[in-house]
Amino acid sequence: MSEVRIAAEERTTFGKGAARKIRRADKVPAVLYGHGIDPKHLTLPGHEVLLALRTPNVLIRLQGDGVDELALPKGVQRDPIKGFVEHVDLLLVRRGEKVTVEIPVTTVGDVHSDGLLDQQLVSIAVEAEATHIPTGVEVDVEGLEIGTVVTAGQLQLPQGSTLAADPEAVVLQVINKPVEAAAEGEGEGEAAEGEAAEAPAAE
Repeated sequence: MSEVRIAAEERTTFGKGAARKIRRADKVPAVLYGHGIDPKHLTLPGHEVLLALRTPNVLIRLQGDGVDELALPKGVQRDPIKGFVEHVDLLLVRRGEKVTVEIPVTTVGDVHSDGLLDQQLVSIAVEAEATHIPTGVEVDVEGLEIGTVVTAGQLQLPQGSTLAADPEAVVLQVINKPVEAAAEGEGEGEAAEGEAAEAPAAE
């Protein structure tokens, strides 16, 4: 995973008023912690942070004001209406260090035509080296029959990562299509036939 470099400024003012002032300047308050260090309060450029956070588990290189560290976002607060980033908690990491993160689970292919895919987990916890975090894990569901269950322990995880979740946790399963949907389809067909039968013959 490549690093995203973001300029960091030391933050010496705190409280809601100070945070609002920082955000008005299109910047984001942040806290860097981990490895037994005293938390470092930082100010980061808002646009760069927003772009970086589009990548899950993005590795950030913080530079500036005596800071030159690698970090992973561990807590992001966003404005519930406008969606901009209000605050970021950053975990200090070292090269070679193992970290536990959530990676997305995606599917490829289509299950058997009689079945319906029921995905219960959209992400899974894994342990990986901090600078080689996988972007996600794919599950091939092509042609899976009704009754098939895929658990976390059955996932083919990317090389270098190990499962940190319950191996018995159900990730996805193939279930019967809802009877109601089939019944509605049949009802519509019967109604159409009835309307055709009742329609007066053209003169």
